[in-house]
Amino acid sequence: MNRFIRTIELPEMQPEEGEPLLVREWLVTNGLGGYASGRVSGLITRRYHGLLVAALTSPLGRMVMLNHLSERIRVSDGTVFDLTNEVNAPEYCQVREECPISEFRLEMGLPVWYYRVGDMEIEKRLILPHHQNTVHITYRVIKASGPLRLELRPAVHFRSHEAPVGESLKLPYALTILDNRYELSHRPDRPKLRLFLYGQDANFTVDGKKIEEILYRIEESRGYEARGNLWSPGYFHIPLYQGGSTTLVASTESWDVIFALTPEEALLAESERRRLLIQAAAPRARSGMGGELVLTADQFIITPGGRMQDEVRARASGDEVRTMIAGYHWFTDWGRDTMISLEGLTLVTGRHTEAGWILKSFLRYVRDGLIPNLFPEGEQEALYHTADASLWFFHAFDRYLAYTNDRDTLRLALPKLIDIIDHHVRGTLFGIKVDPRDGLLTQGQEGYQLTWMDAKVDDWVVTPRRGKAVEINALWYNALKLLEGWVTEEKEVSKAPFLSELAEKCRKSFNERFWFPEGGYLYDVLDGGKGDDPSCRPNQVLALALRHPVLEQQFWKPVMDVVKERLLTPVGLRSLAPSDPHYKSKYYGDIRSRDAAYHQGTVWVWLIGPFIDGWLKLYPDDTATARGFIEGISTHLADKCVGSISEIFDGDPPFHPHGCISQAWSVAEVLRSWVKTADEDLNGGPQGGI
Repeated sequence: MNRFIRTIELPEMQPEEGEPLLVREWLVTNGLGGYASGRVSGLITRRYHGLLVAALTSPLGRMVMLNHLSERIRVSDGTVFDLTNEVNAPEYCQVREECPISEFRLEMGLPVWYYRVGDMEIEKRLILPHHQNTVHITYRVIKASGPLRLELRPAVHFRSHEAPVGESLKLPYALTILDNRYELSHRPDRPKLRLFLYGQDANFTVDGKKIEEILYRIEESRGYEARGNLWSPGYFHIPLYQGGSTTLVASTESWDVIFALTPEEALLAESERRRLLIQAAAPRARSGMGGELVLTADQFIITPGGRMQDEVRARASGDEVRTMIAGYHWFTDWGRDTMISLEGLTLVTGRHTEAGWILKSFLRYVRDGLIPNLFPEGEQEALYHTADASLWFFHAFDRYLAYTNDRDTLRLALPKLIDIIDHHVRGTLFGIKVDPRDGLLTQGQEGYQLTWMDAKVDDWVVTPRRGKAVEINALWYNALKLLEGWVTEEKEVSKAPFLSELAEKCRKSFNERFWFPEGGYLYDVLDGGKGDDPSCRPNQVLALALRHPVLEQQFWKPVMDVVKERLLTPVGLRSLAPSDPHYKSKYYGDIRSRDAAYHQGTVWVWLIGPFIDGWLKLYPDDTATARGFIEGISTHLADKCVGSISEIFDGDPPFHPHGCISQAWSVAEVLRSWVKTADEDLNGGPQGGI
């Protein structure tokens, strides 16, 4: 079995060249939405960085419970070496001579650090046991000429992971000690943080102190509050010798849960769980970049906490609740992202049962013909302001059926799917309705951003796209044709002629109206606030990439040629052609500056999936060229968040990554495309594409 080891060694370099260990980040998740994340170097530079960000029941949501751990080695002659500096210490690791980290690696997606200082070599591993708000941090002395003493100082500020880092620390924190078990508590409505250090002669020295004016550099660069305080109750210390090890456990779980598995048992269980993930995936996804991304895909599939109604309804029908986190660190579960990502994250990876649970979970939330746009952090109620998520729902069902042929779930869903179409025809929320004059779907309401290009700053909707958006109508036609087929197959044929008539009217109007002859591509929006919008955007590829392409075949090649020439980059598609006067080549600055560029040239990785689908519609035998379109993304797995794929990139070279460090639909569409373009002698399952 391939262990999927990705190694990053500390290179020789001059100070002015910068340091990759300061730039790169790591992420581990727990299957509940909780996570641990930070810089490879140990610095915390985001409000979201922490060694335990626990996923708690509503209304708490995700909370940073263990922010930082200072790690120090004392040798017998009194010399002290810092593995990770105090959080408010000056930056370190600027050159090799000053940095104790000799190597960082991911083993089966789990982070491992190696430190070399003098004749000492120390290994550190971190895991989050699955479905627990617990972190295990294990230290092992590989080499040492004499006895060592390891000192670990935890620092905390219990707060929402979205809260500003300058939120008041509100001392005091209470420390309770019982038989080498330590509990930190703050407020009655907040959980306790329980701490335990495994190993003979492990001790704790009470030395409470406030650590002030910590600078979170990334928050500063993004225009957010960037200075905050932490509190430390003291420090653990333990003697270690060559071959010896110790594990610090931090958890919001009960002591019974914490001690249910020893650190060795927890690591073995998590390693075995990950081995089985690889084994369950489609054969084409079990090696190379595909195998790595199967492990990365696991980050996003979660059992959400706190939605009791979901649990009751699901279990009543023999199911379980599953959903997808759209991206780390700040996204929750979003309907659109989930439906786009479903095939890559659950079907390619062999998690078909969970795919069904996800679809049925969203089915329970259909309201006024819409599925939710998102579930806000720590809340029970969903938000529905989206015009395309419900249409992507049909696409996701189609892909699910292609892999499973689960007709029982289809029959369960059909009344809701028909209801979605009926609401769109009659008109539903946010101005979403079919225009009876041409059969095209229009949408838009002042102050809302309803398509995937959804940036909004205060009352400013950056790309409103109100009117008849090109991808919305491609998705609408695809949904009509899919439902027409399903009702026919399930003997509900009375609905089929109505759906067929709607689809044909949409198809005819689409090809008459969306073709922009002067540009040789498709309009982005028709009948918008300023008329027809000829902006050259990637949305048009969906007109031929979906199972039922609305675009006539004569237009396929010119559309793909224009998209390839103007929008394709080594890491995805630009959201706007560089020739457009509104094009923004870089994504940087405060939130207003960033959102102004979010869909105005910024490269989106997920769009490479529809582009490859369109390419293979046009050139069905040219999988080699199609595979080449994702080769540039493979090098990114060693950048930013090691082993994962960022949300977005700058529109111009060198295509710096930005946004979420690990994004669901980026991973999903690259993994799906990897499998789709693999060698023909491997049978990887249905290859229908987006």
